[in-house]
Amino acid sequence: MKITLLTVGKIKEKYLKDAIAEYTKRLSKYCKLEVIEVADEKTPDQISETVENSIREKEGERLLKYLRDDAFVITLEIQGCQLTSEDLAGKIEGLGISGISHIIFVIGGSIGLSRKVTKHSDYALSFSCMTFPHQLMRVILLEQIYRSYRIIQGAPYHK
Repeated sequence: MKITLLTVGKIKEKYLKDAIAEYTKRLSKYCKLEVIEVADEKTPDQISETVENSIREKEGERLLKYLRDDAFVITLEIQGCQLTSEDLAGKIEGLGISGISHIIFVIGGSIGLSRKVTKHSDYALSFSCMTFPHQLMRVILLEQIYRSYRIIQGAPYHK
C-alpha cells in the first residue's frame, strides 16, 4: 500500500520534525509513505470571508495538482466522520482488500480546505470536534496510520 500525506505548509518546529521522522521510520515496515508539502498563503489575523476564500482557493489549486484518480482520497475536515483507531484500521484494511493500493490523506492549511479539494474526497475524516494546528495533525495522523497497521497485524499497538 502507498500512503501519501498531502499537506499545506512546511514544518518548522524541530520537535514536530522529529516526531514525523520517527513515525515515517516505523511506517516503512508497513507501507510506502510519501509526504508532499505545498506552499501555504500568509493569513492575516483579521480577514474578510472573501480573502479567506481566496486563500483556500490558492492553496487548493496547489493541492489539486497532486490528487490522482487512481487513489482513494481522504480529507481531514472538522465535519468529517470520527472513527476509533480500530475503525480506521478496518477502513485501511478494507481499502486494501478491495484493490485500492494508494490512499492520499489531505490536510489543509490553517483555515481549512477549498471546496474544489473536498469535492475530490472519497471520505472525510475528523479526529475530534476540537481544532488542532495543521502541523500537529500530521503527527497525529501518522501515529494513527502506524497504529492502524499494528491493529491490522494483530500486534500490540499501545506502544
